Amino acid sequence: MQMFIRLCKVDDVKENEPIAVSAEGFPPLAAYNVSGEYFVTDDNCTHGNGQLSEGFQEGSIIECPFHGGAFDIKTGAVKEFPCKIAVRSYPVSIDDGWITIPSAIPN
Repeated sequence: MQMFIRLCKVDDVKENEPIAVSAEGFPPLAAYNVSGEYFVTDDNCTHGNGQLSEGFQEGSIIECPFHGGAFDIKTGAVKEFPCKIAVRSYPVSIDDGWITIPSAIPN
């Protein structure tokens, strides 16, 4: 049976206002609300040390606050230069009002 880690309450994540979240054994994470759907990615930009949770979110795109590179929140895919490496995204489940991810880091 797969185990899940609670990251934060869904009410903590407002539309277009990502937040930093943490879980033991994981890198820093960011949680997002995109039209009532919730997503989680690594919080660190793959281009530099910018925290995506401090970036600008418009719909399903998150822009790094440092150099303007951007990622698709839903898939982690690169959307804007200078980023070249996708950010890791995690499968999300909602459990009793909590955003959860599997307890094991996916490959």
